[in-house]
This record gives sequence, structure tokens and C-alpha cells, in this order.
Amino acid sequence: MPAIDYTHRLAEFLASLRFEQLPSDGVARCQALYLDWLGSALAGKGHAPIPLFEDYSRLMGPSDGPSQQLTDRRMTSPPFAAMVNAAASHVVEQDDLHNASVLQPGTVVFPAALATAQALGASGADFITAAVAGYEAGIRVGEFLGRSHYRLFHTTGTAGTIAAAVATGKLLKLDTDGFVNLLGSAGTQAAGLWEFLRDAADSKQLHTAKAAADGVLAAYLTRAGLTGARHLLEGPQGLGAGMSRDADPERLIAGLGSRWALTETSFKFHASCRHTHPAADALQTLMARESLRHDDIHALTAHVHQAAIDVLGPVTVPRTIHQAKFSMGTVLGLIAVYGEASLERFRDSALQDPRVAAFRERVSMTLDDEIDAAYPRRWLGRVEVTTRDGRTLSAAIDEPKGDPGNTLERDELEAKFRRLLAFSGAADADEATRLIAHAWALAGLERFETLL
Repeated sequence: MPAIDYTHRLAEFLASLRFEQLPSDGVARCQALYLDWLGSALAGKGHAPIPLFEDYSRLMGPSDGPSQQLTDRRMTSPPFAAMVNAAASHVVEQDDLHNASVLQPGTVVFPAALATAQALGASGADFITAAVAGYEAGIRVGEFLGRSHYRLFHTTGTAGTIAAAVATGKLLKLDTDGFVNLLGSAGTQAAGLWEFLRDAADSKQLHTAKAAADGVLAAYLTRAGLTGARHLLEGPQGLGAGMSRDADPERLIAGLGSRWALTETSFKFHASCRHTHPAADALQTLMARESLRHDDIHALTAHVHQAAIDVLGPVTVPRTIHQAKFSMGTVLGLIAVYGEASLERFRDSALQDPRVAAFRERVSMTLDDEIDAAYPRRWLGRVEVTTRDGRTLSAAIDEPKGDPGNTLERDELEAKFRRLLAFSGAADADEATRLIAHAWALAGLERFETLL
């Protein structure tokens, strides 16, 4: 084994982490990310394929329990609640993202932590500590696995399984040896492949559902005495060896206790794959600056990093609303025609409006060396358009809306939360107000109970 036991070092940090160690901006960011996740989860109500997960839980899970499925308000056991809530929070593409790891941590960490906190009656401080631990572990594992991993594997399904397990394990108060075993049992279940995009399949929600539920499974079994591989991450037949060509174990422990990766996590503004956001922001900037209409644009080239081509390239003519969120041409078509790529525009116009379809055919992507070199730590946006009157125009943005340096402020997060709930009808205005207050007061919460 390597001279440095990376798994043990990470486990030691996770076991020793205490609420009092967390920086105030980390606590505040965690509360904001939790509110953002709650909105995404409730926005999934009634959205395909979420009713299938609810039906499965009803068929296979217990008829009652301590943990709540937010979309149908059904009470059940922690793994089933985590499964449904994780699927629901990933379907409208409004959940958070950490740039450098290309991980959407909230959609796996919070479902597992909420289900377990409700089962245990945990405090808000314990919940925040567990969520931070899940973010820190998941993000570091995502960074460890590197760019080669993401070409084939959906990191939120793979590293996300570990993130969910760590959050649950922290609430279960595992010690260092427990976290070593937990990382082994969670990591061996890690899965999630990108091939589903070619078929407009529903696997993306299955990835998060399984990651959260399997994380809960791994943590509870570890507490009961199940052992796991002690070097599952960096071992010669472990996660890095099997799922990456550029795995760097130093990333597992870099800055532990001083760099808080959770504070680097971005909020989503547009309701689409995050790889489309830099170009969408750049196009918005260009159209406002030049007073352009969609029919003024003859052709558009989005300059992108390689991962954007890998993920978005397979979607040529989208067949479903969810697939349209992974079509660069469709997203930019909505921006050009309507000025926004919102939930309502995807629902009402992405597949129906011939102007959006016509604009999609005028969009291309090209690999840009500068942008690719900056990725994944920075997601740069560059677009170049040719107008119908013969002009060539361009625009650039360096921080997409929602990034830590261009973040959503508290009032914007609350407005987004209300829009998400109104979109699905999952909760009324009074409930929305109560949930917002619950999220901002989370650090002082004495005991987690039913939310709705």
C-alpha cells in the first residue's frame, strides 16, 4: 500500500469533525444549499419518472416509518425516503453543482441526511455537520477520480454514493474505523454511466436514487458491524484503479480542515445541464449588448471544454423535456427566443416552438483550448455569432450565474424556491414560507421531524 494511508486520513477527519469547527460562512452556505435542495426535491412532484419511484416505494417499502418522501408526503423507512427524494431533486436540473469535482452533492447528501435525521430525531447542528462531511468527502472523491472518470461515469452516481454514506455515517456517529469500513462498502456500490443520454432514458434519476439509498444502506450496515475494503479508494483494485486513468489520491486529503469545499458549490440559475450555463450566460450578455433578436442570428458557435462535448454531444434532436436540457442548441434557442431557459420554458416551448428548433440547428460547439485548460475549476463561457447582416460578434463570461463569485443572494434563492414549488404545486405559499424559515433557522433546530 502507499506510504500515506489516504483512506484512513480522510476517515479520521470525518470522524473527528464537529459543528464547532465549521466556519460561519460554511454553516450559512449549508443552510442555503439545503433550501435550494428542498426546492428541487419538491419541484420533482408529478414529473416523470418520479411517480415510478413513489410506486416502487409503496410496493416494496414499509407502509409507515419515521422518514418522509417529500413529493407524496408518505412516511416510510430511511432508505426508501432517501431514494425517492434523491430522484425527485435531480429531475428538473435545478440542483447544485461543485465545479472542480463535477459533482452535484446536494441531490445525494441531503436526501440521505434528512431521512436519517428524521429517523434519529437529530438536531439541526448535527444535520449540518453531517451534510458538510458528506460534501467534503464526495467532492474530494470526485476530484480524486479526475477528468477521465467523468467521460464515462456520472460522478453524482459514483462519488455521490460515498457522499450520501458519509452524511448518514456522521449522523450515526461512526468512529474512524467505522468510516474506513463505510468508505469501502459505499465505494464498492458506486455506479452510473452516461450512455442513457443517447436514448433519453431515465437513468440519471436512478443514479441519484441509488446513490442516496445505497449510502444509507452502507452506513447502517457499517454501524451493525459490516466490514468494507480498507483501501477502496486508492487501492490497486479500488475505485481509482477501476474508474479512472488520472486518479490523484492527494486530492482526497488536500486542505482537510482548512479548505471547505462546500463553500465552493454553485447554485443553478438556468433549468438545464450545467455544461450549457456558461454559453447561455454569454449569449444573454451578447444579445443585450447588441440588441439582437433570435432571427438576427444566422449561426452561433459555443466555445466549450471537452466534457461539454462528451455530455451534450450525443443529444442532437431531443425527444423529451429532460433530454432537451442536455441539448446546447435547445438551451441557447430558449435563451435567444425567450430570454430565459426556465422550467416553464422547457415545459411549454423546448419541444413545441419551431423557432427554438430552428435556432437549435444553427448552433454548433467547438473545443476551445483555453476553456478546456481552465475546466473543471473554472467554467468559462464564450460564444461567437454571425448575424444575418454579415457581422461577427462575440461575448465572454468568466463566472456563470450561481458560481460562488457570482452567487445567488438570499432573496434570489428564496424567489427560486417559491418558483420551484409553484411549478409543481407540491406545497402552497404558506408552506413555502414555513420551509424557508426552517432552512434559515436550521443551525438552532433542536430536533428534526416531519417537514410537511
